Amino acid sequence: MKPPVTTQELLASEATFLAAMQQLGFGRFEYLQIRGGELMLNPWPVTVRDIKFATPPNTGRPSEPNFELRPQVAEFFAYVRDVEAGEIRELDVRHGLPFSMEIELQGGRRG
Repeated sequence: MKPPVTTQELLASEATFLAAMQQLGFGRFEYLQIRGGELMLNPWPVTVRDIKFATPPNTGRPSEPNFELRPQVAEFFAYVRDVEAGEIRELDVRHGLPFSMEIELQGGRRG
């Protein structure tokens, strides 16, 4: 599946989750369900923030209304859209960007 290129191409759930990743900065999301290629955000996934002492706080800020997605974000959402059913057991976020994930594929991938 073709990855989204700009924020305008994101589903509402994807835009909400992108904002959450940016706000988290460093940490992980756990037990995030995927159904029909879309993130299920209700209930909200477990969120674990990494905190390092004696460092400046995360200054994650909301994105512009329409901007080009970073390659990691585009690749993450393209992968999610290709999953029929599954659960992201852990999504590692660094600098507000998806870094790596562990996923259980229940329904396989579409592609």
